[in-house]
Amino acid sequence: MNVVQAIILAIIEGLTEFLPVSSTGHMILASSYMGIASDPFVKLFTIVIQLGAILSVVVLYFKRFFKSLDFYYKLVVAFIPAAVFGLLLSDKIDELLESPLTVAVSLVVGGVILLFVDKWFNKAIIHTEEDINYLTALKIGFFQCIAMIPGVSRSGASIVGGMSMKLSRKAAAEFSFFLAVPTMVAATGKKLLDFYKEGHTITSDQFQVLAVGNVVAFIVALLAIKSFIGFLNKYGFVAFGWYRIVAGLIIIALIYSGHSMQII
Repeated sequence: MNVVQAIILAIIEGLTEFLPVSSTGHMILASSYMGIASDPFVKLFTIVIQLGAILSVVVLYFKRFFKSLDFYYKLVVAFIPAAVFGLLLSDKIDELLESPLTVAVSLVVGGVILLFVDKWFNKAIIHTEEDINYLTALKIGFFQCIAMIPGVSRSGASIVGGMSMKLSRKAAAEFSFFLAVPTMVAATGKKLLDFYKEGHTITSDQFQVLAVGNVVAFIVALLAIKSFIGFLNKYGFVAFGWYRIVAGLIIIALIYSGHSMQII
């Protein structure tokens, strides 16, 4: 992977990390098109640059992160399911990442759900993070675990989970953003630890690629979050649902046309 390829993937990550469209599915398409070979560093890169995108949440919602300890307690409670299932199912998750068909089917199924989610959950009574109790936070955390299936979308699963708990679209989206911080910090730390445990090291060139990727993902994510909240409040999830369905069908068409899908 060269710097230009890293920038392209980082732009895709920044644009899609917080949208309910699956950043994994989009990076699979992009990496396949660019012919990026799958190796331990590439797999590390795709996790670590998510941290750059996630840090944009801390910047945009800076005051929220210093408002009260209760805010952190809720995030910890919501993070627990992902921590437990992530450790127990890590091998199975890696196995699913080798299946482009899994990603494609997840995109389509998730897209169909998004077409109707605004009608299913349209009686919100929780409009701010302060009104979320610990049990609700835990339930949203379990919904986030569904995103361990590649193509589901972490933000999509946790937002739908929040709306099913009677959160407004805005409140569900913002809590999903906040929950991404501990989730991706932990995922990045684990991936780096595994990388070094397997005997790999990061070269100076690779470090440069990681640095550029994180900076680009951070900047793009700043813009994406603001745009997403505004779009979501005005139009809902239908457009994202159709987008997912089309993207999933494209991947399926590529698979059955004999195109080699390179999983990263």
